[in-house]
Amino acid sequence: MRLYGIISVVLLASLTSCGNKGGQATEEVPADSVLTDSLRNDSLQAIVEDYPMPKAADELFDDFVYNFVVNRKLQMERTRFPLPCEKDGKTVQLTKEQWKPERFFMRQGYYTLLFDSEKHMEVVKDTSINHAVVEKIHFTTNLIDQFVFNRMRGAWMLTQKRTIPIKQDINASFLAFYHKFVTDKTFQAGSLAETVQFVGPDPDDDFNMMEGIITPDTWEAFAPQLPAKMIYNIIYGQPKKEGNSKIFVLRGIANGLELEMTFKRKGHDWKLTKLTT
Repeated sequence: MRLYGIISVVLLASLTSCGNKGGQATEEVPADSVLTDSLRNDSLQAIVEDYPMPKAADELFDDFVYNFVVNRKLQMERTRFPLPCEKDGKTVQLTKEQWKPERFFMRQGYYTLLFDSEKHMEVVKDTSINHAVVEKIHFTTNLIDQFVFNRMRGAWMLTQKRTIPIKQDINASFLAFYHKFVTDKTFQAGSLAETVQFVGPDPDDDFNMMEGIITPDTWEAFAPQLPAKMIYNIIYGQPKKEGNSKIFVLRGIANGLELEMTFKRKGHDWKLTKLTT
């Protein structure tokens, strides 16, 4: 994903334009602070829009979608209007004037993804994919907003938006489990495998990882904070039937946060088997 390249351009342009006329160096500001302010500032939004999206960004959906969310001008150009919006069995055609720029996960500073296996995670590098769906999953309403993208003549386009109940989603079983897992501590403790494999940074060596085992009685010391009201997912290509393995990935946009949780289903029950931080 090339979000960092986009951010670098914005920060460089903003720091240059804000420099002192006398040539003195500008005061250093923490990167996270600059990022947050820049993404919300209309003047910096205009700076982003002055930089056209590289043609290579259409090769991978991840590269395209990050350009799509930070550049309102590009978003308008890459949305096919009138946009069909389907909900409760009814479809309305949304005009360009009615469209409100969609920021997806940019405002919250992290994004989440669901994969069926470690091998499935390689799909993000597949340049042959021509169809993708960004899912905005609302646990408070039990609804999912699905934004459907298709690559047409080599260019990714938003072609449809639809809203469906969570129970109709390809990952319905896991999503129902996940919400209870993050909101019910008793249920969470009961949803651990007998031993949970742990992989994380070695506190005594910044260049190495350490491995170990988490048992139910030590889980509280390792349990991560997880989003409970809304998460995102991207379905790359045509969705397949939900399997018995799921990897939940949470990544920070600018702070280096990385979290992977592997779950296995036995019968009707999902169990956490591995935590990687």
